[in-house]
Amino acid sequence: MSLLELEHVSKCYGRGLSEQVVLRDASFKVEAGEMVAIWGRRRSGRSTLLRVAAGVEAPDDGVVRLEGQDLSGRGCHLLGSAIGYCRKTFRPNEGPTVLDHLLVGQLARGVAPSLATNHAWEALERADAGSCAKLKPSELDCGEILRVGIARALALQPKLLLVDEPTQGVDLLARDTILRLLRSLADDGMAVLMSTGETASLSGARAL
Repeated sequence: MSLLELEHVSKCYGRGLSEQVVLRDASFKVEAGEMVAIWGRRRSGRSTLLRVAAGVEAPDDGVVRLEGQDLSGRGCHLLGSAIGYCRKTFRPNEGPTVLDHLLVGQLARGVAPSLATNHAWEALERADAGSCAKLKPSELDCGEILRVGIARALALQPKLLLVDEPTQGVDLLARDTILRLLRSLADDGMAVLMSTGETASLSGARAL
């Protein structure tokens, strides 16, 4: 049984003459310990496919399964636990510092404050973002934003990590280290699914 499976998934927006088909009959599987890249041009539907895979959006047709269980009606429950979605935005009400943003999701799920703090620091160190803990989100550069986003997902100890455009806007050196980080997470047994429009980002990944 695959960790993640999409079977004949379709998604469209709008109706009638304004209808836009974004995904049509998409099927693939992701195994634990595998790094998979959804590659395509801008507006090709790769980000939508990632959101559907995460349970953020429901498909119009087809099914998405995590460990054999249909995500329909369960995506919001699994998102942030079994599924880690790397978010690059920061909500002001989640706190003034990066560390606060890693704590709030855990505390909302009933994790004890001391344990949540341990998880947050471990995730920041794993993502090589420990130096960002006391910074404000507005003080982060593009590479740091991505690393903190990964750490925020890792703090919840997911089985599947989804990252939309992990190298967008970052310089060459930061891009390579981020890709090595994602590869190392897969090597440690986590499934990693990302989207990209850059062929250089396909290194070490199975491309779809």
